[in-house]
Amino acid sequence: MAILSDYEEEDQKKPTSSTAPAGKPFNATLDPSDPLGFLEKVFEFVGKKSDLFKSDSLVKDVNAVVRMVKDKVDAEEKERKEVKFEGNGKAEKKIKEEVQAAPPVKKEEVKKGLVKEEKGSESKVEEEKNGRRVPNKGNGLDMDAYSWGQSLQEVNITIPVPPGTKSRFITCEIKKNHLKVGLKGQQPVIDGELFQPVKVDDCFWSLEDQRSVSILLTKQNQMEWWKYLVKGEPEIDTQKVEPENSKLSDLDPETRSTVEKMMFDQRQKQMGLPTSDETQKQEILKKFMAEHPEMDFSRAKIN
Repeated sequence: MAILSDYEEEDQKKPTSSTAPAGKPFNATLDPSDPLGFLEKVFEFVGKKSDLFKSDSLVKDVNAVVRMVKDKVDAEEKERKEVKFEGNGKAEKKIKEEVQAAPPVKKEEVKKGLVKEEKGSESKVEEEKNGRRVPNKGNGLDMDAYSWGQSLQEVNITIPVPPGTKSRFITCEIKKNHLKVGLKGQQPVIDGELFQPVKVDDCFWSLEDQRSVSILLTKQNQMEWWKYLVKGEPEIDTQKVEPENSKLSDLDPETRSTVEKMMFDQRQKQMGLPTSDETQKQEILKKFMAEHPEMDFSRAKIN
């Protein structure tokens, strides 16, 4: 009985061939860019943990599958490179054709463009230096939320509003020296002191196509250009204001002569020449000197 018991204990200690030896668990992550590497780790793990690959036919089948997967991956990679190369070639060809078809640039045009750019930069530097902006086509200024323009008699303001806005949603208060306008229940678009007084009875506002508010202000002083609409705005350079000549015929003779004089003086100042008043003073001085030749004006200082 003792001999039989020892034999059974030794027999129980021997591992069977079907039982997998203890070891580390399988640990690998599938990388889409490298599927073959993942398969190799799988087969390596299976080979260590079982006798699956002891069959020659099975090994051949697995090798065939691996080769097939590898060939497919290589073929797809090659096809991607060919498509990419072909696309780059077409784009390069198209660029060359467009360059060849474009008309040659003349030296005069290049020079003209450089001069224009240089003048533009000079005007910007001049604008920054004096702190004044070039007026828009309406002789006013385009702001973020509205724009305004002017003639010598009037100021026109345009304020965009959401489409479909009703007039009852708009609040507009026009006073002699103050303007406040906007939508009810919201912050006003304009709320400030005007550059100069206006004739309140001759001012009005209207809603245009339910898309914008149009405001007309009639100036009290109709002989001066406004530098800004409300206090705190950037100023415009009134020397660069360009009134429309077509509207001069609508003015009365006195106002028209005043406007023409202002336009003449503006052009003279821009060219560094004397204004009409300065020219008139010089002519009076010359006439006086001619009438009094006995007087010595060499040391005279005339302002």
